[in-house]
Amino acid sequence: MSEFENQADTAAENTPVGDLSPVESISNSGMSTPSNKDDRDDVKEYVEEDPQIIAEIPKKPASAYVTVSIMCVMIAFGGFVFGWDTGTISGFVAQTDFLQRFGQHHSNGKHYLSKVRMGLIVSIFNIGCAVGGIILSKLGDIYGRKIGLITVVVIYVIGIIIQIASVKAWYQYFIGRIISGLGVGGIAVLSPMLISEVSPKHLRGTLVSCYQLMITAGIFLGYCTNYGTKNYSNSVQWRVPLGLCFAWALFMIGGMTFVPESPRFLVEVGRIDEAKRSVAMSNKVSVDDPAVLGELETLQAGVEAEKLAGNASWGEIFQTKTKVLQRLIMGSMIQSLQQLTGDNYFFYYGTTVFTSVGMQDSFETSIVLGIVNFASTFVGIFLVERYGRRTCLLWGAATMTSCMVVFASVGVTRLWPNGKDGEASKGAGNCMICFTCFYLFCFATTWAPIPFVVNSETFPLRVKSKCMSITQGCNWLWGFLIGFFTPFITGAIDFYYGYVFMGCLCFSYFYVFFFVPETKGLTLEEVNTMWEEGVLPWKSAEWVPPSRRGENYDVAEMAKDDKPLFKRMFGRK
Repeated sequence: MSEFENQADTAAENTPVGDLSPVESISNSGMSTPSNKDDRDDVKEYVEEDPQIIAEIPKKPASAYVTVSIMCVMIAFGGFVFGWDTGTISGFVAQTDFLQRFGQHHSNGKHYLSKVRMGLIVSIFNIGCAVGGIILSKLGDIYGRKIGLITVVVIYVIGIIIQIASVKAWYQYFIGRIISGLGVGGIAVLSPMLISEVSPKHLRGTLVSCYQLMITAGIFLGYCTNYGTKNYSNSVQWRVPLGLCFAWALFMIGGMTFVPESPRFLVEVGRIDEAKRSVAMSNKVSVDDPAVLGELETLQAGVEAEKLAGNASWGEIFQTKTKVLQRLIMGSMIQSLQQLTGDNYFFYYGTTVFTSVGMQDSFETSIVLGIVNFASTFVGIFLVERYGRRTCLLWGAATMTSCMVVFASVGVTRLWPNGKDGEASKGAGNCMICFTCFYLFCFATTWAPIPFVVNSETFPLRVKSKCMSITQGCNWLWGFLIGFFTPFITGAIDFYYGYVFMGCLCFSYFYVFFFVPETKGLTLEEVNTMWEEGVLPWKSAEWVPPSRRGENYDVAEMAKDDKPLFKRMFGRK
């Protein structure tokens, strides 16, 4: 047993259990794993009894965190890989060489992709991502987050090789997209997870949001590359964008060699000295700083509790007493609703959509949308820590609803004044593009980055990879459904499709209000405590962690609310 384990055990044994208020609240939630509960309680008591032994890691000026920010951006570069695919595939399906090789042709000799084939080629990537997220994310638990990320990037590259080697058989390209999707699915789970575990708590939301920033950068540059290759008449149109994926993969693998491993994983496998260095590097303090030792002792106590409870089974994620199931449902809904906002309706089929509204060069329009999406994400990175996760999600749902109403209404009533066989109205088309840009601004600043942030900090370490893989799998599943069925739906109802997304956005607002708590400024352990205490989401911004509570703090008050519904939603907080 290490020196730090001895300190934590000694502190836990010598601390009176009855003095800690969270014990009562946790026991009231009916936890089914007493050993896990007891260990966490011991740590909290230790922190409260002698705050000088376990010191708070101090905040430093922003300039002190440049190094850790760069490292987190390298980890987040996995999002660029996904964004690049989204941005390029939307152009591939409209390029002449791609259509000649993998499409069918009309009696007049014109090549095209059938709705089924287009839907499969575009959306099967998401199925690969869903499977990869659930299966390959386990690598992060076995070999560490870094090795896991490097492995899934290699799998992604194998899929790219299969796609580039495709000559005429569309199903070969199809298989390549599935395999590259497996790799991206693993990246989507492990990247936000590693960032959340190595970043300082007051920067966690901002740094996890960098994953979404990289997605938008990939989409934008993918659009630009399509525009640059569209005038070629051969396979350069699509093979060059695919070939650049090798550069992105090598950059990410090289960058991963400089980032620290998750201290939580290192503690779990007994590499304490490395865990000390990881915590110290992330928080810009010395290895022997008392705050580093305190952080490690907290992590060790939690890990020991996990080990005493045994290996986490898949059945454990469905337990209600520890609030894991409630968290899983919330995370899955948030990730599903992110897709149901309708963002990929524009990203996957942007060129096709804007051709239908009368744009002469839909590739140029896609670049404009990519710029708006990318630039707006910088605003979202600021907002997530300034106003919190919950507030941003609520405002995002409300504003996107307004934009989608205008987009769909203009498309339905004004786009074709003389019928679909006539010429499209240029004014109506410009209006739709304008409100699409407003919509993307609202999406990129709120619902694009924040679901990743919420899920990366919601689940206990014991079941974190399993829960994150399931929630991300829900995101990929809905991405597949939207990608596959959009050609059929738009062919049947055109821009009435926007009203479907509008309804989903309205639902999103109410779901966030009633089920998504605020986690801004809390450590991952404090987020876990808040869930176990059953804090009502609309009161979560007022919740105080055990280590900062006064004598008059009422824990039970946070778990009940007798106000009428309209006062809960519109009354002063």
